[in-house]
Amino acid sequence: MRAFSLPALVPATHVGGLADVVFEDAARVPDEVRMGRKEDGRWQDVTAATFRDEVMALARGLLAHGVRFGDRVAIMSRTRYEWTLFDFALWTIGAQPVPVYPTSSAGQLRWILHDTGAVGCVLEHEDHAMTLGSVIEHLPAVTRVWQLDNGAVKQLMADGERIGEDVVHRHRLAVTPDAVATVIYTSGTTGRPRGCVLTHGNFMAECDNVIAHWRTIFETGTAEPPSVLLFLPLSHVFGRMIQICAVRAGVRLGHQPDMSAAALLPDLADFRPTFMLAVPYVFEKVFNAARSKAEEGGNLGVFDRAADVAVRFAEARERRAFGTGPGPSAALRVLHRIYDRLVYARVREALGGRVRNAVSGGSTMGRWLGLFFEGAGVTVYEGYGLTESTSAATANPPGKVRYGTVGHPVPGTSVLISEQDEILLRGPTVFSGYLGDPQGTAEALREGWLATGDLGFLDEQGYLTITGRKKEIIVTTSGKNLSPAVLEERVREHPLIEHCLVIGNDRPYVTALVTLDGEAAARWLRLRGRPPAGLRELVRDPEVEAEVRRAVSAANTRVSKAESIRAFRVLAASFTEEEGLVTPSRKLVRRAVEEAYAAEIDAMYGR
Repeated sequence: MRAFSLPALVPATHVGGLADVVFEDAARVPDEVRMGRKEDGRWQDVTAATFRDEVMALARGLLAHGVRFGDRVAIMSRTRYEWTLFDFALWTIGAQPVPVYPTSSAGQLRWILHDTGAVGCVLEHEDHAMTLGSVIEHLPAVTRVWQLDNGAVKQLMADGERIGEDVVHRHRLAVTPDAVATVIYTSGTTGRPRGCVLTHGNFMAECDNVIAHWRTIFETGTAEPPSVLLFLPLSHVFGRMIQICAVRAGVRLGHQPDMSAAALLPDLADFRPTFMLAVPYVFEKVFNAARSKAEEGGNLGVFDRAADVAVRFAEARERRAFGTGPGPSAALRVLHRIYDRLVYARVREALGGRVRNAVSGGSTMGRWLGLFFEGAGVTVYEGYGLTESTSAATANPPGKVRYGTVGHPVPGTSVLISEQDEILLRGPTVFSGYLGDPQGTAEALREGWLATGDLGFLDEQGYLTITGRKKEIIVTTSGKNLSPAVLEERVREHPLIEHCLVIGNDRPYVTALVTLDGEAAARWLRLRGRPPAGLRELVRDPEVEAEVRRAVSAANTRVSKAESIRAFRVLAASFTEEEGLVTPSRKLVRRAVEEAYAAEIDAMYGR
């Protein structure tokens, strides 16, 4: 077994809750900008004083509607300013917001509202109202429903005018670090989602140590104040943690509800954040879009050479940082400067032009992609964590990023690798347990250590590498054990491929289901002078099959013959969150995919 830990940089807080910073910040710097709110297509500044006043007004409204200390209120919405407003208003009065993914089914919504005993529910729009309406008769505790797109915030603020601010402050001052802040339901890659109980203290320990250790990420090095455009779902612990970090660090925070490139890229250009947080999928999309644009302009050769230089430049800098090399050679530096003007500057411009640091989480990023962005002038700090660990448990440290790993423990956190290679975590960010599930809690928490279910190893310097999940290890009928992640990540590096699911458990050999990226496929056809075609036509296209086969062959070079993919099937549809086949952080729900495509899988085994 091997363990590694870092001491906390910020001592544990023994008083107060998450909402206190809103009032302290407004008292200290009332005119400093803290939020960006999009109204009528334009970004409007929200000062610290304005945000405090709106939090106070909404908190008074919630009290007027009978929400009390300790009550739970669900929020079912995409990422938007009002979510942050409700979070801090509910925390101000000691209530507990419960996030619900905006794509949740009626059954999932019913389960979460019933399991938490929620007394109210905030919905974004009419479709959500219809989803709740179909199950509301089974939820007698839910007596308050508010709809954001139907003027809920304005109405609540008006109704709260009769409640004195002193009443709100009495509630706020009663909140302590051990009070429950939220119940976040796991994405549910297997089995029914369980509610993770996280306290105010969990979030304060997480965010304050992240801010202290990764301060350089937030700072711009110029007179320009730091800013971040949050497009990750606030229903996910990663997005929630970043929201709290931004408020506690005084970073200007904007919200974008749509992660698609068509919606996100224009807002990145308009908001111009100084750093960004994303899942690997977003970085892959940015890279593939830049490469496709170069191909359309007849400059694919230039782009690919620039990408190679970026990776070699970043690798040389990485070796220098760890004392194993002198850094980039003079010739490499010259090439890098040339391609910076021709290629890298355009990649940075796609992110708004000011981003120099980024954080990636939610799933594993390939080493090559991280090196490319480093070479292109954007340092990506990859991290690792779970809902149960209040998001990040590890992350790469400033100045010593080791690409392909998820870095050191967050200060205050300890990482232990068990004899079975399972990653165990301990520290003040580890949750108190699953709501109403003492057996599940006992299985997850072993003598103070959180059993993550993930597999990995620590190197001599304490950097953690993820190798797979215990429940996802494939064992073929010949007894061969393999982790599918290595193959899946390599196949997905091909720009035409969106998802790859490797199969082989209790089967004689390894196979894969592959889905195509619709946007990339459309560009691929256009560049070849071919007419548009749907996915159903493309899956039977010999040229597409040849491209996928090349990606599979490249992946097979990384494993032994017994572990290689022997057959694959290109599907005529995507794996979507709406169908329950991927989580909001783009992780595949393996069991659901295998059930949905059982016939296609059987066909690959001649059944």
